[in-house]
Amino acid sequence: MSASSSYMPVVSGLMLDYYLGLGYYRMVQDLFTCRLLAVEGEYHTVHWLRLRLADVQYGPEQRRLLRLNEKFSVTIRPLRITPELEALYALYRSSITFDAPETVDSFLLGGATHSIFTTEMIEIRDGQQLIAAGIFDSGTRTLAGIMNFYDPSYRKYSLGKYLMLLKINHARQLQTTFYYPGYLVHNYPKFDYKLFPSVAATEVYDCLNSEWLPFSWDAVAAHSASLMAEMLDEELGAHDPE
Repeated sequence: MSASSSYMPVVSGLMLDYYLGLGYYRMVQDLFTCRLLAVEGEYHTVHWLRLRLADVQYGPEQRRLLRLNEKFSVTIRPLRITPELEALYALYRSSITFDAPETVDSFLLGGATHSIFTTEMIEIRDGQQLIAAGIFDSGTRTLAGIMNFYDPSYRKYSLGKYLMLLKINHARQLQTTFYYPGYLVHNYPKFDYKLFPSVAATEVYDCLNSEWLPFSWDAVAAHSASLMAEMLDEELGAHDPE
C-alpha cells in the first residue's frame, strides 16, 4: 500500500509523523506500508517498530559499542550524494548476500533531482577515510532511519548497529519523541538487529487495530496469527462461488 508522492512535492514534518504513526515508511520518493514479505516462496508477516526515545536506556552491549568506536570521527550533515558516498555503498553492496538497489541515488531518489523528505546523513571516518554512512529522515517529532552501510573491512566494529545508536542519540538531542528503524519479520531473524538499541523502549504496530503495543515476541506472534488468518479469509472469499 502506498501514499503516492506524486501528490506530495514536499513531505512536511507533521505529514511524516502522521504516516510513520500508521506504519508507513519511505521507499525511494514515496511512502508505503506492507503486511507480508515473500521469502523463498513462503509468506512471512511484517511488523513495524518504533522506539520511545524517552525510555531508551543503554545496557552493557550498547555502551561497549559506543566506547569501541569513540576513536572514529562522526559528522551529521544534510544529505549529499557524492562519488565518495557511492564508492562506499558499492563496496558494501559487493559484500552482502541480499538484494539491494545498485546505488544510493537509486535507493533514495530514483532519478529525482532532490528529496521530498528532510534527509540528513551521518558520516563516520577513520582519519580521512569514510568508513560508514547512515541516512535518516526527520519529522517534527520523529526520526526514521532509512539506510546504513559501511566498509566491510570494518565489520568487527558493528558499524550498522553503531549508526542506529548515533541516530537515536541525535534524535534525543533534538528532543524527538520516536525513532523508527523499520520492520522485523516473524520467524525470519534477518531483521532482528533492529531490536538492538533497547527492547524495553520498543513498540510494535498492530495494523489490524491501529495501535502501538509494547514489544514482545508474544505480541508479534499473536499479530502474525491474526494477519495470516485475515489473508486466508481473503483468499477463501476470493474463491467464494457467490
